[in-house]
Amino acid sequence: MVIDTSDCFPQPGDRIEAAEDGRVESLRAAERLGRPAVKAWNAALAGTSQTRGVPAAPPGRSALPVAADSGEARHVGMRLVDESGFDPYDAGAPADSWRRQPMTPAYCTEPSPRDPEQALAAADRSAAPRHRDRRTSRFATLTSAPTPEEAVEPDRRPHG
Repeated sequence: MVIDTSDCFPQPGDRIEAAEDGRVESLRAAERLGRPAVKAWNAALAGTSQTRGVPAAPPGRSALPVAADSGEARHVGMRLVDESGFDPYDAGAPADSWRRQPMTPAYCTEPSPRDPEQALAAADRSAAPRHRDRRTSRFATLTSAPTPEEAVEPDRRPHG
């Protein structure tokens, strides 16, 4: 089994046909390696993983979506997300994980346990590349690394 934490984040104007046509990294990795893939942790910044993971069940614990094609792989992914301090949210199959790729409403917004379903449902596949390019262009103008809050802020904006 492969745990895929990656995202497709091309430079502004670049087009990665397989990704934009719905073949997310997890599916390409599973095909190349001949192993089932679980998509997890991609919807959180490194800083989120370092600072927001807490023991099970406290109020305000952040939720992270997990996607897998098999029940066994989903179980493993959800258990690992829980053990790392986040509420796992069953986000369906990896083929649908485009819903939490860069610049969709579920990407790096540190959702609460009740928020992921609404954020995933609001994803707009055709708008995501435009939002991603705008974000990448903005970050390219920075003269220093953004704070974790500055890095998450563009992802929390309405994505319409």
